[in-house]
Amino acid sequence: MTASPGLGKARTASPDLLRSVFRRHAAGVAVITAAGERPVGFTATSLNSVAAEPPLVSFGVGTSSSSWPVLAEAEYVGVHILGEHQKELAATFARSGADRFGPSTFWRSGPEGVPLLDDVLAWLVCRVVARVPAGDHHIVIAQVVEGDPVGTGRPLVYHQGRFTALRD
Repeated sequence: MTASPGLGKARTASPDLLRSVFRRHAAGVAVITAAGERPVGFTATSLNSVAAEPPLVSFGVGTSSSSWPVLAEAEYVGVHILGEHQKELAATFARSGADRFGPSTFWRSGPEGVPLLDDVLAWLVCRVVARVPAGDHHIVIAQVVEGDPVGTGRPLVYHQGRFTALRD
């Protein structure tokens, strides 16, 4: 086997290596919400479709997240696919200590009491079926109960440490 001129020197596995590699991986942006004493939510780039039958999705949430105590007990969650016009909303839900459901966030109580954000490309309400410990996170698996691909426009994307839009 010959050396490839396009490969750099391998680095030992570390949190920094993982973050560096995944900065190069473009991901769609979603906000996950849940009802508690006060509504909670966070920006997620780890949303995945798991299965079509039954319809299942998954996402990761850090156990040190301020949202985790509510998500650890929530029976239902909201999943919101953000559009490119929602960079500030994504930043608000990603920012530690932010008033995520304050006056600048337009939302309503949806099915099962789940907070639903306005003006998103699509939303789902899902029933949590599993929480799998994974390092300093949990992977939440949830079955879709209902939803609507209500919005139009292009999706918001996270790449190289910033929210951006798709390019043609």
